[in-house]
Amino acid sequence: MSFYRDTYLEIDLDAVRHNVTNLKRLVCPDVEIMAVVKADAYGHGAVMIARELMDCGIRHLAVATLDEALELRNNGLSDPSILIFGMVDPDNLLLCQFHRLTVSVNSLEWLKKAVAANGFCHIGVHVKIDTGMNRLGFTDFSEFREALEILRSDSRFCLEGIYSHLATSEESDQSYYQGQLNRFGQWLETIDTTGLWVHIANSGGSVRPRFPRVNMVRIGLFLNGHNPGTEVRLPFELQPSLALYTKVIQVKTVPAGTRIGYNGVYETTEPTAIGTLPVGYADGYDRRLRGGHAYVDGRKAPVIGRVCMDMTMIALEKPVPEGTPVELIGPHISLEQYCEWIGTSNYHATCAFSDRLPRVYLRNGKIVHIVNRRVHHQI
Repeated sequence: MSFYRDTYLEIDLDAVRHNVTNLKRLVCPDVEIMAVVKADAYGHGAVMIARELMDCGIRHLAVATLDEALELRNNGLSDPSILIFGMVDPDNLLLCQFHRLTVSVNSLEWLKKAVAANGFCHIGVHVKIDTGMNRLGFTDFSEFREALEILRSDSRFCLEGIYSHLATSEESDQSYYQGQLNRFGQWLETIDTTGLWVHIANSGGSVRPRFPRVNMVRIGLFLNGHNPGTEVRLPFELQPSLALYTKVIQVKTVPAGTRIGYNGVYETTEPTAIGTLPVGYADGYDRRLRGGHAYVDGRKAPVIGRVCMDMTMIALEKPVPEGTPVELIGPHISLEQYCEWIGTSNYHATCAFSDRLPRVYLRNGKIVHIVNRRVHHQI
């Protein structure tokens, strides 16, 4: 056993394989998939998910930070290209060069600092255009053109791609989405993109009609079996890969009028069997949860009181033995249902699951790997 908790995340690698295999069939044969594994692959475990994706033929990965990229390289993922979306300190470009990492050029100011940096002699870059997200990227066309001239005149830089990011691709109203595509297209018309990766579509945008000159799509949420919005339609069924399980660690029957948990926000109206679960908001099981359920002993049991930092209480229809397994997310309680209870999105919810939770990876229903980032000792 590689962990000592009764609470863990279970990740089904067969589901990931199903999703990516069908996504590869969905996009055009001449369009590459860049798999987004930032934020620990949205909480699913970046290293294991990336390995599975590579085994499925994915050749391009993307992360948010240099630290995330180095984690992949340091765990043996030496083959795929890795694009870093966020700002990389120019002083770290030699490190990026050593690990063959590709960086984003998000502004002319950053590029000028990179030009002045010493040590590196070759670095791959993608230039980002801000078409409406108003986060990172070029908004001034003259600065964009100046940046391209610098990149093409300085032999230390290898221009590999140009990209942007969609803000509303999962929504039914496509007006803002179309406006972003138009701005992207107008800027691309003025430059030669031969030999470059051109990408703007995220998971939601990947199912929209193909945009001219685009030859890459960035997919994250779809890989793990979840849809960014109800308006996004796929010709196949995604298979969710994540489940959250725990066990009942104590059961007590309390009389009517008993207040449960912090601030006594829940009060029993009849004698009630209370089950305590060793999971809380420090694990990412959200404190905002209201009206939610766990699945135990073949039936749903309401979560009562406030979710604590380390514990959660449920009302049982009848007492169950301590050690009884409990499903919090899985076949009987979908991630989307859980998200409704806490008022957030599915990608936010999975990113919130902390490294206190071991990740248990399955293939063909059997455990093939366990990741526990907490220090543990064995006798």
